[in-house]
Amino acid sequence: MASPEIEDGPDGPLAGPPRELRPLTGELIVAVLGNRGYVVQRDPDGDLVGRWDDSLIWFLRLGAAGELLQVRTVAAPTFSIEQVPALYAFCNGWNHDRLWPKAFVHVDDDGRARVCGEVIADLERGVTPHQLDQLLDCGIATGCQLAAEVRRLPGAVIA
Repeated sequence: MASPEIEDGPDGPLAGPPRELRPLTGELIVAVLGNRGYVVQRDPDGDLVGRWDDSLIWFLRLGAAGELLQVRTVAAPTFSIEQVPALYAFCNGWNHDRLWPKAFVHVDDDGRARVCGEVIADLERGVTPHQLDQLLDCGIATGCQLAAEVRRLPGAVIA
């Protein structure tokens, strides 16, 4: 999907020359997502999170200077701990056949297993709004594809 035209007011995070690299900031992520009509909020830890269908997607800045972008999808279905080997097999197959998102299994503190996906990009040198839009779109679209496949797995419990 092509990026929408990205515009902002003179003082907004999207202002300035469109091809100019700028540092990755939470404000820039919010502005690019908002330009597509997506709504995200800050969780209690200050991380950006949004809901797509019944799954949550986090937009995290990692690294010493917050230069790494991680778009992490947590698929809504949960699974019993006994299903972890089958979930590993699913994730291995997914990762073999697709580039994004990287799929993995996470076991919650309550002993329920979930499948997560992540797209990570190193933006140490900066990013244009258009590039960030493409990265975010990739993370959201492929994360939603992963979540849809996880819903179809045997033993999926959807709250």
